[in-house]
Amino acid sequence: MGQAKKEILALNAFSLKNQAKLSDDVERLVLRRRHSFGATSVLFYEHPLHVVGAKGATLTTADGKTYLDLYNNVPSVGHCHPRVVEAVSRQMGLLNIHTRYLFDVGHDYAERLLAYFPAPLTNVAFTCTGSESNDLALRLVREATGGLGVVVTATAYHGNTTAVTEVSPSSYKTGAPPAYVRTVPPPHPGNYGADVAGGFAAAVGEAIAAMKAEGIPFAALLVDSIFSSDGVYADPPGFLAAAVDKARAAGGLFIADEVQPGFARTGTHMWGFARHGVVPDVVTMGKPMGNGFPMGGVVTRPDLLERFASAFGYFNTFGGNPVASAAGLAVLDVIAEEGLKENARKVGAHIVERLAYLRGSCPAIGEMRGSGLYLGIDIVSPQDGSPDPEGASRLINALREKQILIGAAGPLGHVLKVRPPLCLSIAQADIFADAMEAILKR
Repeated sequence: MGQAKKEILALNAFSLKNQAKLSDDVERLVLRRRHSFGATSVLFYEHPLHVVGAKGATLTTADGKTYLDLYNNVPSVGHCHPRVVEAVSRQMGLLNIHTRYLFDVGHDYAERLLAYFPAPLTNVAFTCTGSESNDLALRLVREATGGLGVVVTATAYHGNTTAVTEVSPSSYKTGAPPAYVRTVPPPHPGNYGADVAGGFAAAVGEAIAAMKAEGIPFAALLVDSIFSSDGVYADPPGFLAAAVDKARAAGGLFIADEVQPGFARTGTHMWGFARHGVVPDVVTMGKPMGNGFPMGGVVTRPDLLERFASAFGYFNTFGGNPVASAAGLAVLDVIAEEGLKENARKVGAHIVERLAYLRGSCPAIGEMRGSGLYLGIDIVSPQDGSPDPEGASRLINALREKQILIGAAGPLGHVLKVRPPLCLSIAQADIFADAMEAILKR
């Protein structure tokens, strides 16, 4: 019998059954949260963290402990980065207003951001979240193509509006996406053999054909370009191009969801799609672009935006507001001035090298995938190499006891998801590798 798939929010989630083991301050906060937030409250770890501060790649809890944060890509350039803090504080003291007025900082940011994109991606619409970005992207491609159908990967996550939840199979606890959303296995030799590019493209083509056979016109291929929720699939570079060609040949468009891999995280390019040598029709962004300040964006071709705007009025009250724009500008400055793309490449490669060396003595470490500072590490049974989600959960919580925070991914939850702030150092990477060795050898 196969192992049960897990809903994305169930990965490494706190359960009330562990409440008796909590410290007094954490238990009080859990009860307050449950009372106020209700059934949608989600917390990490068997023992949730009561966080009171953060800096760089670390978090500080109420008991004075400092935790190495390999979990959070939202503070992309580092928790509480002084450049971002200063920019946001200064702009908040000058002006913050909705976006139907003219203000220099918004135009400065739009121009700076668009300079990182290839032609013909020359327009940006700002939002407040990645979910809003993907929602708008779906509206753009459906208006442009007249289609409804969308192809996504089997454990994809693209946000939580109604429309975006429908294209996020990993969000479903019961049921499944509607008929106009079709899923394909993630791009891995285990699913497609040696020809990942050809196999993945063929699967996309078959999904499109199945929709059309049922009278569902095709609109778009939508992928997170590092396939993070599926378990992190980045290689070989270029494999995505054939699937994009297949989608366009069928009359659809390509949406690249860059919320996870964007802003230099892969260590080789500013965007995940660039590793594959493709130019999307629509690119969506979110969490990392403001380093924790809520903002998102959609970059696309002018013709797609004009066609949509001729059919619908669209306005986002706070998307691209002055404070968000100031945060975004500071993030771009820090990535460039601190060499964070190269740091992601160097430190990510060091982590892979350290863990590859451990494999001989720690057979629970399986395949490693990813690029830069977005890595997926399979945790497997030492006996037969099969996925070991329970072992991964034990490891995640054991790392937490060693004051290292890390997440899970994949349909079974057996993949360690390494996505720290881009400022992670070699010394901090070694702390993680040393802890992995100590736990797994024990």
